Amino acid sequence: MRTGTRWLLRVLFLLLVMAAGGTFIPRPLIAPVKASSAAHRVLLLSGPIHTDIAIPLYEETRAAFSFLDDPDFPLSHPNAEWLVVGWGGRAFYLETPTWAEVKPLPVLRALTIDRSVLHLDLAGHIAEPHPAVTAFDIGDHELTRLRRFIADSFVRNAGEIAPIPDAGYGEVDRFFEAKGYFNALFGCNTWTAAALRSAGLRTGFWNPLPQSLRLSVSVYN
Repeated sequence: MRTGTRWLLRVLFLLLVMAAGGTFIPRPLIAPVKASSAAHRVLLLSGPIHTDIAIPLYEETRAAFSFLDDPDFPLSHPNAEWLVVGWGGRAFYLETPTWAEVKPLPVLRALTIDRSVLHLDLAGHIAEPHPAVTAFDIGDHELTRLRRFIADSFVRNAGEIAPIPDAGYGEVDRFFEAKGYFNALFGCNTWTAAALRSAGLRTGFWNPLPQSLRLSVSVYN
């Protein structure tokens, strides 16, 4: 077997070991104290390679994200029940609205390093149970911390968020400049995992894929 092939196999084996360990080693190692009243539902929305978080659009949520409310993103619309949030690499996120539009350069940026963006959307009723939906019940303090985690992920210039002009997949979704850098090892799903941990939930130690994240949160919560 050629040296290059052996090294490739070793790297693949190491990644598999890391992914398994990242799924089944909990983070945090010690389970946090359960909320005394878990009255608020949050959702993990999973796709083939990406995850989003949906938080309920209570009045407190609308107040916490009032900086988003404008005619193009009607946060106060009476039919809006959920605020859906995802984080990801700028090139792939903006230039790949569907799988049919995959291009080499965004894929290359995703596999190396890229600037990050936040994608926000508004949703009405989200059906449960559903294979792509994992639900959790959390307390007041945990929901407040989750909202703060999301709000702190926006890039701000002199206190103002930075929307990306003419970027979106549908009628009301929006993209914003986000903190941090994206790469394949620490990407959208590791950000989602960190957001869930901010809400008092446990995840695997390293969850680069939706499948490993869903598995770990089902095991430890």
